Amino acid sequence: MKLTTVMAHSFAIPRLKTLTEHPDAVAAIACGVLLFCGWLSLYWGWLGLGLLLLCAAYVIGGYESAREGLTTLWKERELDVDLLMIVAALGAAGLGLWRREYYLIVDGAVLILIFAISGALEGYAMQRTERDIRSLMSLSADTARVLLHGQEQMIAVAKLQVGDRILVKPGELIPTDGIIVEGYTTLNEAAITGESLPVEKTVGDEVFAGTLNGYGALQLRVHQPPESSLIQRVIQLVKQAQTEAPPSQLFIERFERGYARVIVVCGILLAILPPLIWGWNWETTIYRALIFLVVASPCALMAAIMPTLLSGIANGARQGILFKSGAQLEMMGKVKAIAFDKTGTLTTGKLQVVEVIPADGVSESEVLQVAAALEAYSEHPIGEAIVKAMKRGNDTQKIENVRSHPGLGISGEVNNQEVLVGKATFVCEQSSVSRTDLEESSQQLEAQGKTVVWVARENQVLGIIAVADTVRSQAFQIVAHLKHLGVQQVVMLTGDNERTARNIAQDIGVDRVYAGLLPEDKVNAIRDLQKQYQTVAMVGDGINDAPALAQASVGIAMGVAGSDVALETADIVLMADRLDKLVAAIKLGRRSQSIVKQNIVFALGFIILLLIANFAGNITLPLGVIGHEGSTVIVTLSGLRLLRN
Repeated sequence: MKLTTVMAHSFAIPRLKTLTEHPDAVAAIACGVLLFCGWLSLYWGWLGLGLLLLCAAYVIGGYESAREGLTTLWKERELDVDLLMIVAALGAAGLGLWRREYYLIVDGAVLILIFAISGALEGYAMQRTERDIRSLMSLSADTARVLLHGQEQMIAVAKLQVGDRILVKPGELIPTDGIIVEGYTTLNEAAITGESLPVEKTVGDEVFAGTLNGYGALQLRVHQPPESSLIQRVIQLVKQAQTEAPPSQLFIERFERGYARVIVVCGILLAILPPLIWGWNWETTIYRALIFLVVASPCALMAAIMPTLLSGIANGARQGILFKSGAQLEMMGKVKAIAFDKTGTLTTGKLQVVEVIPADGVSESEVLQVAAALEAYSEHPIGEAIVKAMKRGNDTQKIENVRSHPGLGISGEVNNQEVLVGKATFVCEQSSVSRTDLEESSQQLEAQGKTVVWVARENQVLGIIAVADTVRSQAFQIVAHLKHLGVQQVVMLTGDNERTARNIAQDIGVDRVYAGLLPEDKVNAIRDLQKQYQTVAMVGDGINDAPALAQASVGIAMGVAGSDVALETADIVLMADRLDKLVAAIKLGRRSQSIVKQNIVFALGFIILLLIANFAGNITLPLGVIGHEGSTVIVTLSGLRLLRN
């Protein structure tokens, strides 16, 4: 007895869950069962029972549509499609009772049933787009392992305070954004950037909630409230994008309101005028008018846009492309010109040693080794690049009397020998040596926009080191791909000098260069481009390019995971630091435009086809409903094609 009770309880829970999670499907099934039983009752001559069952089918299947339609009519003083369907079904039922042709009541119930099934199918279809958003939310851990007085304690993430120390073991999700204070590991940041390749992290690096820890244990310091974590902001932005209707959808909704009024007026005229003017019988006229109300309703047209854009938003989120609204997805499909900020966008934004030219009798490794020995004591980006170029340091060297000379270079003693590293004028004047042997090579490197560092030891020039912000490896291919997609103009905006900018532009195939720009100058450049090309996208780092990002038709922040400015200013955020995500965003925009146009043409064409069939007198009310609702489902499923990569 106890076992039976437990089993009954265990099966009751899934049933209750089904009822609460899928009310549309349950209502449609109940409506279908009642309709079938009511039809059988009429067939067997049980008139009272049949009418009662059919009445129940009307109520259960049409309740939600009637409620929504009446709410819209009462609060907004507007007619909508739901109310038109209910009026058509009730009209068929009334006509059937009047003429005692009870099959018309069944026809009305079939209309209600198919409308309910269509609503359930559309709901299931839209759940596919929501699945990717829910998967983002599932990445947020509920608890964190906090270290208090050397003891581990599990507390809710929401209760974490700035300054708390948390421990993350191998294979666990990072519970909130933080700074590594102890440990080394690799993180899977696919949830943030869309990239599955692990990223190395060590002391001082920032890690993000929702990313997956690899093989190393980490201690983190919480540096901002959990609700401000990157994953939470991304979730909020994507949810906001789902609820904001783009201009095209708002236009369709305004069109629907006026269209519904026209349909009602035309339906009334079609029900009254033919008997008065052409002598049609009232029953046939009213029946055709009811079919007209059904087939002329713009359900498919209403579903032509939003499912497509929501699918595109979900697809983008899965790839690390964050569209802040459907309007921006639409706009990406219309972009004719793209302006890039140079540093950190077309280039890596990090200085690297690109060439080492030693003097006669000196090796490249010796030049780098001597320079890196001093630069290890410098915080200048050029010094960091030189130190990084050395694959391993030489801890046995004796370094003394290191002095920085701002704007010039650095000096000191390496193994009791005087060493100078810096500009040519500084090195050669301080060491009183000739630089003629390397002068020509230095001028050529500087003409290419590279920074040249001279290295001397004991009044002898050892060589020169060229340092530059390197162009991204895929920049040339991406620019070519953009032009292949139909982007008419690719422009580079930079505050750097024109010589350096033009060298980089020539390497990657940029059409036009604006150099030496201040932030306000970039805004003016975007305005000039908009006058010529109308729809202009701006790609920047989301910080010093904020004014230009705001001015552009579409502002795109790239490779700035965690930047508040990027998430607030830009319209689209490419969470991965990769240019090919821009191409993917444009392709999504183009595909969405194409699918929306296909859907609109199909929806309008099917309405016209059904209207012609109705006036030709060749369709019944159930066939009209099937055609109308079938076209709506087809258009909705068509929009879901954007879920595929």
